Amino acid sequence: MLGSLLLGASRLPLVRRAVSGVPLTRKVVDRFVAGETPGEAVEAIRGLAAAGLAVTVDHLGEETRDSAAATQTAGAYVTLLGALDGLGLGDRAEVSVKLSAVGQALGADGDKIALENALQICEAAAASGASVTLDMEDHTTVDSTLAILRALRADFPSTGVAVQSYLFRSEADCRDLAYEGSRVRLVKGAYAEPASVAHQNKNEVDKAYVRCLRILMSGAGYPMVATHDDRLIAITETLADRFARSRGEYEYQMLYGIRADKQQALAGAGHTVRVYIPYGDDWYGYFMRRLAERPANIAFFLRALGGK
Repeated sequence: MLGSLLLGASRLPLVRRAVSGVPLTRKVVDRFVAGETPGEAVEAIRGLAAAGLAVTVDHLGEETRDSAAATQTAGAYVTLLGALDGLGLGDRAEVSVKLSAVGQALGADGDKIALENALQICEAAAASGASVTLDMEDHTTVDSTLAILRALRADFPSTGVAVQSYLFRSEADCRDLAYEGSRVRLVKGAYAEPASVAHQNKNEVDKAYVRCLRILMSGAGYPMVATHDDRLIAITETLADRFARSRGEYEYQMLYGIRADKQQALAGAGHTVRVYIPYGDDWYGYFMRRLAERPANIAFFLRALGGK
């Protein structure tokens, strides 16, 4: 219930101003966000890379309603990818792109604008040896996102996409995407979705995640298992054994600032672990979704506000 309220509040301008205006909010945000500038993001990336971790970087922002802002966001990704190229990480570097941030929400021409901007980002990624994964947003954008993915993969077949297990349609989407060379990031989902399209109960979401995971692990694609849940990690290992997948044929993904010890343990055991690193000044929506996902995050926030 509290998570749903937080997700609803994430779209209210009054709540946004109130939360953003609390000085100690910044203390909590710094746990989850690697700074506001590309330079700050690169410093965080250096530290993670030195620890043997791969990265995927998100320039924060979503639901852009202005074509100039969408173009500016695409340019920010190109600049970031130039900086990543200098680190020499190759395919251990990736960027995560929300299509709504590069034009998807701009009316009738939104998909065309988003595709043009995403192509620019993919070209810059290819030049630096990095990759691109499309984030998935609320259920109204799924068909559009998958259509843009298909167009991008015509020239950039390594382009990845996120699939959210709590949507009823996701098992079918996983089957469609489980082909050779297809990179799929499996997440539970972090948007307030109606009961008509998504599981509402945590146990049902977890069961759906396992069903989707089984489809991806048994398929020919490359699963990117985005979870901090020890039980789901154990299930992933069981499925990897069942379907004879080596540790180079799938990876784990975890959020910046959450379970750093587990990230290190998995990497130390020979797994590819990719850390999702958000940066930028438009951090509010991302921050609220992180609070909504886990009660532990809410407790961390409250302790910070109390000065503990």
